[in-house]
Amino acid sequence: MHDIRAIRADPGGFDAGLARRGLAPVSGKVLELDEKRRALVTELQNWQADRRARSKRIGELMKSGRAEEAAQLRAEIDAATPAVSEDEVRAVELELKGLLETLPNLLDPDVPEGADESANVVLSQHGEPRDLGFQPRQHFELGEALGMMDFALAAKLAGTRFVVLRGQLARLERALGQFMLDLHTREHGYTETAVPYLVNSATAYGTNQLPKFAEDLFQTTDGRWLIPTAEVPLTNTAAGEIIPEKDLPLRLTALTDCFRSEAGAAGRDTRGMMRQHQFRKVELVSITHPSQSEAEHERMTRAAEKVLAALGLPFRRVLLCAGDTGPSSAKTFDLEVWLPGQQAWREISSCSNCRDFQARRMNARFRSAADSKALGFVHTLNGSGVAVGRALIAVMENYQQADGSIMIPEPLWPYMGGAERIAAR
Repeated sequence: MHDIRAIRADPGGFDAGLARRGLAPVSGKVLELDEKRRALVTELQNWQADRRARSKRIGELMKSGRAEEAAQLRAEIDAATPAVSEDEVRAVELELKGLLETLPNLLDPDVPEGADESANVVLSQHGEPRDLGFQPRQHFELGEALGMMDFALAAKLAGTRFVVLRGQLARLERALGQFMLDLHTREHGYTETAVPYLVNSATAYGTNQLPKFAEDLFQTTDGRWLIPTAEVPLTNTAAGEIIPEKDLPLRLTALTDCFRSEAGAAGRDTRGMMRQHQFRKVELVSITHPSQSEAEHERMTRAAEKVLAALGLPFRRVLLCAGDTGPSSAKTFDLEVWLPGQQAWREISSCSNCRDFQARRMNARFRSAADSKALGFVHTLNGSGVAVGRALIAVMENYQQADGSIMIPEPLWPYMGGAERIAAR
């Protein structure tokens, strides 16, 4: 959500910011509704002030024994109707709110221009793609050959874009999630949090999933929503709160299943586990003072990078361009991992600084340490630390052997009961 005062102060700059995302100017309509709302509110408040003054006059007349004049004035008050109703004011407020809540966040100045992912900028690379010495297979070929990855059974149970994992591959997926949680809580200072997988509409609204992106979510018959990521409940823990400045930043992490309809993904990644309706992810969320958010963004991204580096996976950091940055984000770093089976870099983590965009929707604020009466909106950040299913894919493809077995990265051995290799029985 945007600060209406900022739009009033610089409507041209606001429209220029939206233009970077390919959107038409909208400040004129916003300010028209804002002026109409303020005029209606002023008129209604003036009428209410006049009514209060007349009511006070009735009391004065009664005290002085002028009951007939008091009765006449009371009749006038009862007969009077405001030129503006509260319903009219509310209608304009809702129209203005409805317009503002569909608009994306403004981008940071250093976000590169560009319409799509082709304009994203590679900032750094860690490790080189391996020459495996044989024709690498994709993860689903490996998993099916091992008898531990079953898409046909999943389709029977639930439909397309699901998978059933068995045996050591199921354990490897669990191991990856536990390893990531332990790393982020022990080394990076995140607090492990168990959150609901179902949230109400106010919670989905707070992180900008609603109303615009409802088709990307699954809704239950009682009106709740399955979380598309733990970002939604974790970030909303600050909704409606006033957090003492001394308690910032708050750093939270959770390992959850995530649920997405993939409404816009028809024909994309139809084979395998790359794009599913249900998947696991370790989420990182930071709630910070505005002055800390840029540094926190770098810190969060490095925490996600540490996972990939520890697993020995080649990866690179990419700064997303204007056209590829999500609507809630002011700036996003993607981490892309090399997949030998696809011979391609694929996203495995996305770390975003939302500035105060979500905080305004949630009314999440902090109290200044210097002035206890001064309140400000917090900044919120979220990132994948990392996507567990995609990490499983990356480990399988990068550690595959010519005989179809898969070596297990050393940091995962304790989580795998000491096993160092996955092979068909």
